[in-house]
Amino acid sequence: MISFSPDTGIWLLTTPHTSYALRIDETGAPRHLAWGPRLTLREAEGLLVPVESAGDSFEGLPPVGEELPVDGGTRFGPPSLQVRYADGSRAFEWEPVGHRVHEPAPGSTQLVLEFRDRVHPLFVELHYRVREDTDVIERRTVLRNAGDQRVDLLRADSAAWTLPALPDYRLSHVTGQWSAESQLRRDALPYGETVLTSRRGITSHHANPWLMLDAGDATEDHGRVWSTALAWSGTWRVTAQRTPDGRAGWTGGAGHEGTSVPLAPGEEHTTPVFAGLCTDGGFGAASRAWHAYTLAHVLPRGRETAAVLYNSWEATGFDVDEASQKALAERAAALGVELYVVDDGWFGSRRSDRAGLGDWTPAPGRFPDGLGPLSEAVHGLGMRFGIWVEPEMVNPDSDLYRAHPDWVLHIPGRTRSELRNQLVLNFARADVADWAYGWLTRLVGDHAVDFLKWDMNRAFSEAGWPGADQGDDRLWSAYVTNLYGVLDRLRADHPGLRIETCSGGGGRVDLGILARTDQAWASDNTDAVDRLAIQHGYGQVYPARTMSAWVTDVPNQLTGRTVPLRFRFHCAMAGLLGIGGDLTRWSREELAEGAELVAEYKKVRHLVQHGAQYRLTEPLGDRPTVVQYIAEDAAELLVLAWQYGPRHGTPRIPVRLPALTPGARYRDTRTGTVHHATVLTEYGLLLDLPRGDWSSTAVHLVRLPDSD
Repeated sequence: MISFSPDTGIWLLTTPHTSYALRIDETGAPRHLAWGPRLTLREAEGLLVPVESAGDSFEGLPPVGEELPVDGGTRFGPPSLQVRYADGSRAFEWEPVGHRVHEPAPGSTQLVLEFRDRVHPLFVELHYRVREDTDVIERRTVLRNAGDQRVDLLRADSAAWTLPALPDYRLSHVTGQWSAESQLRRDALPYGETVLTSRRGITSHHANPWLMLDAGDATEDHGRVWSTALAWSGTWRVTAQRTPDGRAGWTGGAGHEGTSVPLAPGEEHTTPVFAGLCTDGGFGAASRAWHAYTLAHVLPRGRETAAVLYNSWEATGFDVDEASQKALAERAAALGVELYVVDDGWFGSRRSDRAGLGDWTPAPGRFPDGLGPLSEAVHGLGMRFGIWVEPEMVNPDSDLYRAHPDWVLHIPGRTRSELRNQLVLNFARADVADWAYGWLTRLVGDHAVDFLKWDMNRAFSEAGWPGADQGDDRLWSAYVTNLYGVLDRLRADHPGLRIETCSGGGGRVDLGILARTDQAWASDNTDAVDRLAIQHGYGQVYPARTMSAWVTDVPNQLTGRTVPLRFRFHCAMAGLLGIGGDLTRWSREELAEGAELVAEYKKVRHLVQHGAQYRLTEPLGDRPTVVQYIAEDAAELLVLAWQYGPRHGTPRIPVRLPALTPGARYRDTRTGTVHHATVLTEYGLLLDLPRGDWSSTAVHLVRLPDSD
């Protein structure tokens, strides 16, 4: 709901549990008033205080507090909007020109505040969208050049966010690297500016475009938390600042420093959504709110139940042929797998990562009749058929590169740096994007492909676009826009197609790519122990319904660690269960246990994929790592727990289970034991973890009818 007070100029955005208030001040600038618990318009008016004139202070305007801080005047903080006009001048002065309120879809309302620069014909719109079923507020900015000369957007953030004055500020975010993504950090927000960014052309393994702030006193279950997430899959930057006068805020959007967006006469630029959320109930409540929002309003089919998949990579590597894939498919089907995915190595001259990328036709020596016979065999076994692709990449040793060396990102006269023996195709070019769409839609249609694992295995380098007007700056956003366009066209052509986003693991996971895909590969690291920490960080914002996780062989290819099969399964069951081991080498006992655990997952996956998630303990401490998933009506729940070698004498502490129906009783489906909800919530469940290293358990509880 959106309301307005003409007497005070206050706009009030109301969500189910929070309010967001702003007004246009005496200078014409949009200024923040409040973001927190719900207010009425009259209550919001009580927040009005006279704006101190910049001329009365040596410091100038406060560095936080505006809805979109601009470059110009007596502003000295990080600008959200920084422009350069044709005459070389910069700055922006707000001049309000109107507003609009409309309903873009049932259950949602959008406010658009319209401005222009006082000197140049540059128009700016601030968009705010609220929905009836979530506290998430979606914000973005639209800029239009109404003049007859080019304007350069040196910085065009989607939004800036301001916190109320708090006694302290703590920043939560994730860092990492390839195979060690999503490592959660919680630290005091330093004074000055803290920059989180990716300069790699992708969301990156090293940071993710979300953050959470609190007063330093929030826990998993208690305290107020403010958080934001950017829906963009290219380079990005978020700058948080803590000012000497005790305030904090942040600004964020697409692009990194040193690049600009050229805006030609009559051209319009729309920034990606930068969504924000204020919650009470600690970090857990914030995560659950983001999960619910993503399932309802981001994923194309968030309510759909994902299949159990098998992927051939760790079993075969590049040694892929029709006979071996059919043999693996038969074993996968016997385990209860529902989706069989052929990974790298099926096309062109692909025998290693040195050649073949770009030549997307089945290797005739390995698939003499194409992929049709394998697809038919997989479907005949009752499974869907999937395949790995990497459309944005090319090996220099490929027919495609020999025909189109100009299609890659490059700067004339400069070295074309290779990573993983490959170069990046310039998806900012319409002909490249159209080429990719063409072979992809034929591949899917001609071979009855149900699922694409879409990979992207390296960062940008020599990011040039020779011959295009301002191409070196335009490519950063045009690349992502065209990538989105290819995905959108594919899904429109093939409504039954499902897509997994992958970028050397978790290098491209964000709300922008999840709006066009169905799930994400969180990391190339399949070690079940390492995965507990990766999945803990991943789940701070992104729901388990999007997190693909595999059971692979031991010793693990990356870490050399050996843990029991059950532990590996229980770890992967915390998301979308997949299997990636070499089934031809599994023993009869392992195959039997695997089939049993696949069947067990199918009975509870609706809870993992669509239930509310509660992180009951931190990962990999002296106590077990415990996660709970519970149905919306609390009729059943799943508890997963992992323990890695407790020290002798470590006390066994019961785990308290939240969100149960008060006064109800719950039956353990494995043991038949009946538990009282009050006991489980107030006194806890004593987990039956086997003794020894790397033990795990899954407890499925179902609420009993009142008469039982």
